[in-house]
Amino acid sequence: MPGLGLLVTGGRGQLGHDLARLASTKDSWLVHAPGSAELDVSEPDAVEDAVHGIACGARDTGLRPVVISAGAYTAVDAAETDEDRALAINGTGPGLLAKACAARDVPLIHLSTDYVFPGDSTRPYEPSDATGPRSAYGRTKLAGERAVLESGAQGWVVRTQWVYGEAGKNFVRTMVRLEASRDTVSVVDDQVGCPTWTADLAAGLLRLAELAAGPNPPEQRLLHCAGGGETSWYRFTQAIFEELGADPARVKPCTSAEFPSPVKRPPYSVLSPKSWESAGLTPLRPWREALAAAFAERGEQFRTP
Repeated sequence: MPGLGLLVTGGRGQLGHDLARLASTKDSWLVHAPGSAELDVSEPDAVEDAVHGIACGARDTGLRPVVISAGAYTAVDAAETDEDRALAINGTGPGLLAKACAARDVPLIHLSTDYVFPGDSTRPYEPSDATGPRSAYGRTKLAGERAVLESGAQGWVVRTQWVYGEAGKNFVRTMVRLEASRDTVSVVDDQVGCPTWTADLAAGLLRLAELAAGPNPPEQRLLHCAGGGETSWYRFTQAIFEELGADPARVKPCTSAEFPSPVKRPPYSVLSPKSWESAGLTPLRPWREALAAAFAERGEQFRTP
């Protein structure tokens, strides 16, 4: 099969960074990964130009164009008072991408989040489970999902969660910094999900992109993809300390009530891998194994301010 011509929005973010890095290692692939400053997905003309460019550039060189929508307004707390801007990026933007992709017959893969669920489940969420976001961030991401799936485009929505990578701000980098500056760290133990390393997620998304551009794309358009297993933020932090060679006993459990926030974060929002596997894709490895690999391969980057 011919290679891909890939447009990755949010190319300077932690997932976009790994998507671009991994895609650039593929023979004969064309990769364009603009950051939000280069491509504002809420601007119709900019989106039209970007999708037109990758469609023409790929096909002129015998490649198959695909768009991966990896950019988002991810400031969860700030979205509570800035919902209009969050909606423009998380809701309107994916709709514009879907419209442009539909007009040019370009497959689109859009990233979403566990925050579209209420977070009160007692088992891993399936794509068919009822949504019920409890935050502005979750509402705007759900709007983006619907815009893609109802657009008529060849669109797939992939929900993920608790993402960390070597680029940008994330929980792992924050805990690495706190381990070096504090004797103890208090972390909530009543929120359960699954950490997802961006390198693993990016590899899975690139495989989905190949299938989406092939003769037999996955029929199911709403998928879940996250690291395997489940844990709490507290236990995740203990594992981070272990990877740093630090004493995990320095991590102290606490409740969400001890850290007041304008956002009600999901108590339990683990995503089931069944839909990903049924689409012919390999589930991501267990989160603890992935964390060890992340530090073994990219440990210095996590320590970089």
